[in-house]
Amino acid sequence: MYASKYHINTLKEAPAEAEIKSHQLMTRAGMIRKVAGGIYSYMPLGLRVLRKIEAVVREEMNRAGAIELLMPVVQPAELWVESGRWEQYGAELLRMKDRHQRDFVLQPTSEEVITDIARNEIHSWRQLPLNFYHIQTKFRDERRPRFGLMRGREFTMKDAYSFDRDEASAQASYDTMYDAYMRIFQRLGLEFRAVAADTGAIGGSRSHEFQVIADTGEDLIVYNPQSQYAANIELAAAPCLIAQRAAPTAELVKAATPAAPKCEIVAEQLGRPLADTVKSIVLATEDADAAKPATIWLLLLRGDHDLNEVKTGKLPGFENGYRFATETEIQDTFGCVPGYLGPISPPGPVNIIADHTVANMSDFICGANQEGFHYTGVNWGRDLPEPQSADLRNVVAGDPDPQGGRLAIQRGIEVGHVFFLGDKYSRALGATFLETDGKPAMLQMGCYGIGISRIAAAAIEQNHDDKGIVWPRAIAPFEVVICPMGWHKSETVRNAAQALYDQLSAQGVEVMLDDRDTRPGIMFADWELIGVPLRITIGDRGLKDNVVEIQTRRQPEADKVDVAQAAAVALQRLEAL
Repeated sequence: MYASKYHINTLKEAPAEAEIKSHQLMTRAGMIRKVAGGIYSYMPLGLRVLRKIEAVVREEMNRAGAIELLMPVVQPAELWVESGRWEQYGAELLRMKDRHQRDFVLQPTSEEVITDIARNEIHSWRQLPLNFYHIQTKFRDERRPRFGLMRGREFTMKDAYSFDRDEASAQASYDTMYDAYMRIFQRLGLEFRAVAADTGAIGGSRSHEFQVIADTGEDLIVYNPQSQYAANIELAAAPCLIAQRAAPTAELVKAATPAAPKCEIVAEQLGRPLADTVKSIVLATEDADAAKPATIWLLLLRGDHDLNEVKTGKLPGFENGYRFATETEIQDTFGCVPGYLGPISPPGPVNIIADHTVANMSDFICGANQEGFHYTGVNWGRDLPEPQSADLRNVVAGDPDPQGGRLAIQRGIEVGHVFFLGDKYSRALGATFLETDGKPAMLQMGCYGIGISRIAAAAIEQNHDDKGIVWPRAIAPFEVVICPMGWHKSETVRNAAQALYDQLSAQGVEVMLDDRDTRPGIMFADWELIGVPLRITIGDRGLKDNVVEIQTRRQPEADKVDVAQAAAVALQRLEAL
C-alpha cells in the first residue's frame, strides 16, 4: 500500500468531548469520525483494525466448531415479548414501529432470534450439540454515550449461542468457548484476565468476563497474585476480617456527635479509627400487593467498607428487586434523619442484616437514632440481638484470600463475556427437541459475546504513550511502514524503498510505503500516532554506508541495519513483537 494512494488524515488536537486516550487517539489518527452521539464512521485505518480483530475471532470460533450465520439488526417485538425482555430490558432497548404500526427493536443482542431459529431448525438429539455465531452491528440506546468506542450506542459484536441436550453437555460447550476466548485474547496480544462474574440482565447460572487490564477501566477486578483466582468485584466474596468476636470491654454510651452524618466525621470527633464505626444503609422492597407498605431493611457495614449492590440483590427477600428507602420511610422507621441511624431499638419495624465482618465486631460505634448522637461501646448479644449476617460488601485490596495470600485490585475493561443460560430462553420460547425416548426436552443454551469495536479501544487504553498508539502486531492496521527520506528527489532512495517493500510484501507482511511529499518530522509523527509496530527509515546518507534504520514502536532509538539484511531483520523484529 502506498500512502499517496491511501486516506491518511491525522489531527493535531482531539475533540473536546474525547475524555480518554482511545477516543482521543483514534480520532486524531483518523480511525473514527463522529456522526452522532455514540455513533461513529470507521475510517479506512480504523476499519482495518476491526477486520483484523474479526479475523482472529472468526478463526478461533471456527476452530472451536462454531458455525457462522448472520441475524438481522432489526428484530420483531413479538420475540422479545415471548422472552419477557420487552418489558424488562429498559430504556437501552431502542423500540420503533414500521409503517404498519408493528413494533420492532434495534437489537442489542440476539438471544430471542437465535432461540427462534433453534426451535424451528433443531428437532432431534442427533443434531446436537450446535453452536451458531455471527459478527453484527448492535445498538444500545445509552443514556449518556461517552468514551468513543468504549461506551457508544452503535458497536460491532460477535455473539455465539450453543445448544445442547443436557446441562453436562452445555457445560462442556461453555468450557470449549472459554478456551477459545483465551486463545483469542492471547493472539490479539492483550494483557487480560478471565474473571468470574455476575450474569446480570442476560441471566443464567455461570459466567466469566474477559477483562483487558487498563487504568482507565470501569470495572474493578479482584485477584490473587499468588494464584489463578480472579473475579469481578461485584461477585468476589469478601472474607470476614475478624476471626472471632472479642468479649465486650466498654460500656454502652450515647455520645454527642454534632454535625456528623458520616462515619469519617464521627470517627474523627470521637478519636477512634474509622474501622471501629458501623454505617447504616436503609433499603426497601415492595410487596406484590401494591397496597401493602414496603418492607424496610437496615444493612450494616463497617465504616470503611462499601455496599455491593449485586450481592445485595441476591439476598433472600430481595429477589424481586430493591431500592434505597425514601427519607419519609426512614423517618417513619427510625424517627430520625439519615446519618444517625443504627440497629439499637429502632421505633419502626425493620429487618437487620450485618455484613460478616460487622457481625464479629465488638465495642463498635453506630448511630443512636437521634440526630447529633451515636452510641459507642456497642456489643452484639448485650446491647442488641445477635444479627443475621451475610456478605454485603466490596472486597478491598489487602483482604485475605481464604485459599492463602492477599487479594489485590486492578482496573479492567470488559471485552468478552461467556454465560451458561440453561433453559432460560428455550423455556420462554418453547425451544425443544426430541430425546432418544421420543419425548420433547428443553434445549440447554450458552451465550458468548465479544466486543469487536471495544477491543480496538481497549487495546489503545492498554498500549499508548505520549506520541500515540502502540498497537499489538496482530491488530495493527499495518505491520511495517517504510519512510523514505526524499522519495521525490532521490532515485536511489526510491529504488531501495521499493525493493524492500517488494521483499516484505512477498513474505506476506502488511507494508505501508510512505511516498508522500512531506517533511520527515511530520511523517514520523503520523506513524507514531497511528501506531504501526515497525518503522524502516531509508535515506541517501544511510545508503552511502549501505544501511537503513529499523525501529520498533516501543524502541527509543533506531538501529542501523545492512540494506541486504533489512528484510530479514524486520521479519525477526516482527516475530518478537
